[in-house]
Amino acid sequence: MNFEKIADYLDSVTKEYGIPSVDCIITKNHQQLFRHMCGTVDADGLIPVSEDTQYLVFSMTKIQTMTAVMQLVERGVLSLADEVSKYLPAYGSLTVKEMTADGEKVVKAKTPMLMKHLVSMQSGLDYDLQRGGISRVLAERGEQATTRELVDAMAEGPLCFQPGEHFLYSLSHDVAAAVVEVVSGMRYEEYLRKNIWEPLGMKNTFFFRRNEPVSKLAQQYIMDEQGVHTMENDCKYQLSNDYESGGAGLVSCTEDYATLADAIACGGMGRNGVVILKPETVDIMKTNLLSEQGRKDIAATMGRTGYGYGCGMQILMEPERIGASAPAGVFGWDGAAGSCTIMDKASGTSLVFLMHVRNCGPAYGIIHPRLRDFLFED
Repeated sequence: MNFEKIADYLDSVTKEYGIPSVDCIITKNHQQLFRHMCGTVDADGLIPVSEDTQYLVFSMTKIQTMTAVMQLVERGVLSLADEVSKYLPAYGSLTVKEMTADGEKVVKAKTPMLMKHLVSMQSGLDYDLQRGGISRVLAERGEQATTRELVDAMAEGPLCFQPGEHFLYSLSHDVAAAVVEVVSGMRYEEYLRKNIWEPLGMKNTFFFRRNEPVSKLAQQYIMDEQGVHTMENDCKYQLSNDYESGGAGLVSCTEDYATLADAIACGGMGRNGVVILKPETVDIMKTNLLSEQGRKDIAATMGRTGYGYGCGMQILMEPERIGASAPAGVFGWDGAAGSCTIMDKASGTSLVFLMHVRNCGPAYGIIHPRLRDFLFED
């Protein structure tokens, strides 16, 4: 790796795309090889980014949710072959939207939704936060609506397809977080704290709540045709103050996420020697679970040509197809404000990149792939 070249590239993206701040850590076999941060984190552009700056990581939350699910699989109290309704009875009577010669109709689901469908985004759920059940529970319960109440309500509307037939990015991992609550007997945040954060020494990761200001949270921005502008520091995926979104709810800092990424890339063992997953479990997480149709779906809907998708992770399967320098098997995920985690178990290498700009298309199509390839270039 050419660290000077990586640092120059990180500096360049702030200028080229107007990204106010970036922070990147590269770790290999528990040793931090590189860290580079630049830019400012306040609306006035006066406060420089620092080591303890915090960000809404949005869908990078999913990496932690899948870690939690697979810990329970390891312990034998959960199986990816289980029906979701075994833990959440509301998912026992699902319906599906189908197109017929007479138009769209709603039919009873032919196959049950399984845990493997949830982890791989093949459940048939969507990402509609205004779906009827969610709106009803929020109207009834307001900020006291719990994870379980809202997740149960997500089952009320029809699915977009029969479970297992397609890939569609969705609220599936929010549902998985509710399963973790049921199986563990803990609130979701408590489970993460006791089984991931405290064991690894992650001290600056927690769920965003509107009634609890985050003093070190970077100003959030949004990109549009006119440029990059400030926006409210909010996470719409945290549906209430008592809801804990397994799909998008966490605040974290670069060092905390690098600690987790390093542990996963090193087969489940943290730099402090604590084992949060077995190596064979990490292998399952980074194994493609999509059919050929599912891979077509992820390419068409998310631009991930050459990739598969496992337990909350995209897996690079055909690097030659997209001209990638990275080898097959590199895996990870990203977040709605442009952040990403990239891991390679074969070399024990991980990269965590945090920024705070919503709707930043270049982050996914240009910046993340370039950072991925830097890891495997001289």
